[in-house]
Amino acid sequence: MITGASSGIGAATARALAAAGHPVVLGARRVASCEATAAAVRQAGGEAVALPLDLADDRATDRFAEAAGALGPVEVLVTNAGEILPATALETDPATFDRVLAVNLSNAHRLVSALAAPMVERGRGDLVFVTSDAVAHPRPIMAAYVASKWGLEGYARALQMELEGTGVRASVVQPGQTMTGMGMDWDPERTQGVVDEWARWGFARHNQFLKPEAVADAVVFAVSARRGTNYTTIQVHPEAPVTGGAPPQ
Repeated sequence: MITGASSGIGAATARALAAAGHPVVLGARRVASCEATAAAVRQAGGEAVALPLDLADDRATDRFAEAAGALGPVEVLVTNAGEILPATALETDPATFDRVLAVNLSNAHRLVSALAAPMVERGRGDLVFVTSDAVAHPRPIMAAYVASKWGLEGYARALQMELEGTGVRASVVQPGQTMTGMGMDWDPERTQGVVDEWARWGFARHNQFLKPEAVADAVVFAVSARRGTNYTTIQVHPEAPVTGGAPPQ
């Protein structure tokens, strides 16, 4: 199961897991986009189903978990969905802040609560939490996103300890700047202001971005690890542009 699977990292992860032999369930609000990815997976010989999922809605999240679970035992849950707004803490009204936390954090727990117990009973399963390098390096003008992903990673680390010895693994994949659909609907002037502010704080050392497939590879790596091995945290960063010449000594 992959949340936020309509584009970017989620869609790439669905394709990568399907290529590795996993039947996949894709969930997002843009179910038509999920279905397009699922259709491509099926055409390539894999198994895929697209289901509607609105992580801002508790009942919709419960319906998604129930419908996905009805398809068969869930072996892997990838909580990837993310909502990001270009707003400072003082600009973010409480209702919007709560919505971002629901999408990025609270309803990730709702899915774990619904689906992890059967994994423990079987003694096998993987929970993968896609966070952000904003956890390690909080950035301005995205306070709700930083808080939610920071909370998600803390939640995952506590879960890792609680699940030890059950056969169920919890892994964190922490990507750096990645070229996805997130932020593409921002006002261009506002976007430039955000980027300039990040650069002022040293968060834009170069202009290279990861491709979503690079993050998907890390997810597959985590869930494909031989049993008895748990990759607790995988950081993925874009390589800086190659400038030529011999590397510094």
